[in-house]
Amino acid sequence: MKRWIGAASVALMAFTVAPAQAADKVVLMLNWYVYGEHAPFYYGKAKGIYAAEGIDLEIQEGRGSAATTQAVAAKTADFGYVDVPTMMRAAIKGAPVVATGVLLQTSPMSAMGFADKNIRKPEDIKGKTVAITPADSMTQIWPLFLKKTGLKESDFKTVAGDGQTKLNAVINGQADLLLGYVMDQSMKIKDATGKDVYPIKFADYGINMVSSGIIANADYVKANADIVRRFMSATTKAIEAAEKEPKAAAQSILDANPKGGKIDTLTQGFELTIPLYRTAETKSKRPFQVTDQNMTDTVNLLVEYGGLDAKAKENPKAFYTNDYLPKSGS
Repeated sequence: MKRWIGAASVALMAFTVAPAQAADKVVLMLNWYVYGEHAPFYYGKAKGIYAAEGIDLEIQEGRGSAATTQAVAAKTADFGYVDVPTMMRAAIKGAPVVATGVLLQTSPMSAMGFADKNIRKPEDIKGKTVAITPADSMTQIWPLFLKKTGLKESDFKTVAGDGQTKLNAVINGQADLLLGYVMDQSMKIKDATGKDVYPIKFADYGINMVSSGIIANADYVKANADIVRRFMSATTKAIEAAEKEPKAAAQSILDANPKGGKIDTLTQGFELTIPLYRTAETKSKRPFQVTDQNMTDTVNLLVEYGGLDAKAKENPKAFYTNDYLPKSGS
């Protein structure tokens, strides 16, 4: 009897001191070097929102939406934060990727230059020099902007380089404009020069398509449905928390990466991002709740003007799912 009690006690002790189940390691690769738009991910990690969902989040910077999409397709990153139209281009060619949440429901893309150069409309781009980064999301959509505005490649000069080279080209006067996001490159230029930037927004010329969202490998989603649900739940909560505290959210970027920018422009960049989260149809919904019509319109626009394979129109729902998003109020 004593031996039985002793064994039971040892077993009970082992049970009570057993470590809690380890959190699931998840790698999120961003679309680009860190900027204000990315604040919710860092804020969610800093505030323990991901940890509360059993997610051990690692955030990696990216080198363009196309490259991040390739990494997710190859399973070298679990999730990617990318330009969704760029993902569609890869998916229609066979890349096993799907959007598990579409966050920006209108496009932040623009052609931007110093405000004092007075380049305010597409016609003003003629005769100018535009800096681009090959394979990034803006460059892939740029031909669509040209078609919508009647511009031709011969109307202007183009210089190519990586993200920093593109910025330097405008800062140093080697280019008049660059292709960038209103809340990203404009803030970096202002950081470097103190000068205001004027963006010619793609959305103002009929390019009203969705933009950035979370993507994952389709096989990963099937095999790890619970992780995907918890990750999307945490990310939804992180965005909602960051919306309420933009400066604190921006500060979390610098806490994780002291060289990630300046607090004022990171905050301003994030504040410029928030209005892009919802459309008139989704203004009362939680983040990521994109409508089927918005996605269908995006696919149709890309097929008509952007060179997306026409077979994409057969099933727009193949590119995204809302099934892993938290329900309203949860």
